[in-house]
Formats: sequence, structure tokens, C-alpha cells
Amino acid sequence: MSTLTIRPYTPEDGRAVTAMLMPVFRAGETYAIDRDIAEADALAYWTGGGRAVFVAEDAGDMPLGTFYVVRNQAGGGAHVCNAGFVTAPDAQGRGVARAMLDRALAEARALGFAAMQFNFVIETNARAVALWQRAGFEIVGRLPGAFRHPDAGAVDALVMFRGL
Repeated sequence: MSTLTIRPYTPEDGRAVTAMLMPVFRAGETYAIDRDIAEADALAYWTGGGRAVFVAEDAGDMPLGTFYVVRNQAGGGAHVCNAGFVTAPDAQGRGVARAMLDRALAEARALGFAAMQFNFVIETNARAVALWQRAGFEIVGRLPGAFRHPDAGAVDALVMFRGL
């Protein structure tokens, strides 16, 4: 992906980002988000709450992915961030997620975070789990049956962590 560009989200990206989010949220396989969430609420969730939001695009075309970085907790936990990632279906397998993760880790460092934590990685999301592990994240917790997958039933959610 030599032409992949990752840049901050702007309100003009709203329609394209929503178009990426909705199939993922509707599928109900990887995010603990109500499957019937309204589009406006999905975009507000993704872009609100102190999140630094980014889009990945190829030569200025429609975004291929989006991610955010946000403080995971307040107070004594404010030095650890969290992040969320969505890749457009037609961009999967092209290195977009890895490039977004690399940028998210760099942004987290630049924002002064000491670590990144994923709070609720669905164990059946094997591609994401493998990518996070290749990037140095460790599974530090397992929540047995914590996620109701629409096809697989009750599956474990993983807590993954890595220092920056």
C-alpha cells in the first residue's frame, strides 16, 4: 500500500466513516455495540468522547479504514489508552489494519500514553487477535462467555495489553 495515507478525521468524512461502521456494527461479530444502532449514534460513538479519530485512504479515494485513540480510564488509569479499528470490507487483506495500528501506536506515544489496552477483543475475531499479538500485545485477561456472537453463541472476550 505505497499510496496509503492516514490523516485526521474531518466532519466531511462522516458519510464514508458511517458507511464503514454500519456493516460491522450490524453484523454484531466484533464490537459490543447494539446491532440496531442508528447511523447518527454510531458516528457519534466513533468520533465523540475525547477520541482522536483518523481515516486511512488510498490516493485520496474513499476511506479504506478508520480508527480512534482515546484515554481508557480517568485518574490513575489515564496513562493507558484504548483504540478501535474498522477496515472497509474491500480493503481487508491489503495491510490497512496493520498500517492503522502502527499509526495508532505512534499517535498514542505522541499523546503521552504509556500503554495501549484493548478491553474487549472477541476471541472469534482471529485476524485481529493475530495482528495485535504480532504487534506485541499480550492476552492478559479472558472473560468467559462475555460476548454473544450471532453465529457462535457465547464466546470469550479478551483483554489485550502492551506498553508503549
